[in-house]
Amino acid sequence: MLLPFINEQLSGVIWRVEIDGLTDTVFLEIRTTERQVSFNSINLVNGKTYLKDYTSPERWLTGIEAAYDGILLVHNYQSENTPVHKGVTAINSKGEVLWSNYTYAFDHLSINGPILFNIQLQPKKLFLTDIKTGVQLRAFEQTIDVEAPAYVVIPKISAPEDLNISLPVEVYGNIVHYLDYNNFRIVSLHSLEAGQLKQHLYITDGNGLVYEDLLNADIQKMQPESFILYKNSLIYIKNKSELKVLNL
Repeated sequence: MLLPFINEQLSGVIWRVEIDGLTDTVFLEIRTTERQVSFNSINLVNGKTYLKDYTSPERWLTGIEAAYDGILLVHNYQSENTPVHKGVTAINSKGEVLWSNYTYAFDHLSINGPILFNIQLQPKKLFLTDIKTGVQLRAFEQTIDVEAPAYVVIPKISAPEDLNISLPVEVYGNIVHYLDYNNFRIVSLHSLEAGQLKQHLYITDGNGLVYEDLLNADIQKMQPESFILYKNSLIYIKNKSELKVLNL
């Protein structure tokens, strides 16, 4: 039977997940009902926690922008009533602010680092930035500053009968999400039991069931795909606030 390599209960709802492909680190944005945002980071190879409930002076109007080479980029919002991002701040694995610039905005993450622009200049001019110092390195070059690979695989959608496997519960909605990796088949589905809608995760290895978990119970509507595959790590969220990682 498989067992989780990482099983981390967070202090609030996991609002966003970002993975740094250079260091194999997952970054989490956590939001609470008390309107507090915090950030966590965990290495997917050794399980080590770096950031733990890290908070910034801005309690609510902030969020994850990207992560690169072990450094987290966060943004603020122009106001509570708009989704427009404002500024960029870089935070290292010790929770130290490396630099911050409130005239910069994030455009995308390239294989060479973050691509930013100055919101005070029009037309918009993109540039490559040193993520450790915030220094402009050079103008953005489309041919070489291509987007960084995500290494993330999302589930496929299938009718349950097409998977040709035996499932412990009857599928509600006639749709399952699944992935095949190595000799494993990962399946996420919904069931309706005594009027209660639930979301489940199952893993089989060809010989039978090797892992199962109840992801959400007594939910009001069907949830989107519940897991991703990053390299050989199966990553999923349970009850909106618990991160689990299995090595496959």
